[in-house]
Amino acid sequence: MAKILVSNCLLGFDCRYKGDGCKCEALLSLAPEHTLIGVCPEQAGGLPTPRPSAEIVREKVISCKGVDVSEQYRKGAETALQLAKLNQVDFAVMKAKSPSCGKGVIYDGSFTGDLCKGNGKTVQLLLENGIPVYTENELDSLPL
Repeated sequence: MAKILVSNCLLGFDCRYKGDGCKCEALLSLAPEHTLIGVCPEQAGGLPTPRPSAEIVREKVISCKGVDVSEQYRKGAETALQLAKLNQVDFAVMKAKSPSCGKGVIYDGSFTGDLCKGNGKTVQLLLENGIPVYTENELDSLPL
């Protein structure tokens, strides 16, 4: 039985920036045999739901309104890491493309929907601390 840190939006919680969720049934189907531990780094960092969208711009996280929300993203990432460590998770499954939870590819900071290589703030911190991360698009690769 694996312990898996999971983005709350993938569990169906309405916590994304626009106030909705993006329930991933394939991920939820793991629950009978594995422990899913939910987290929303943005909410954990003190941001409201709904909230202005944000993207990483030259290492800072900037909202579409021009507000620097880097500190909230840092705090949320640290909270997610603490939760992962306390629960001794085996790995994480996080929301693709997000400035917190994206892995490998994130929005490019132009607020045009364009993508670039990179990791969200939470994913980067998890990886730096040795926690493997996958997105909902990589469920076939999970080490189960």
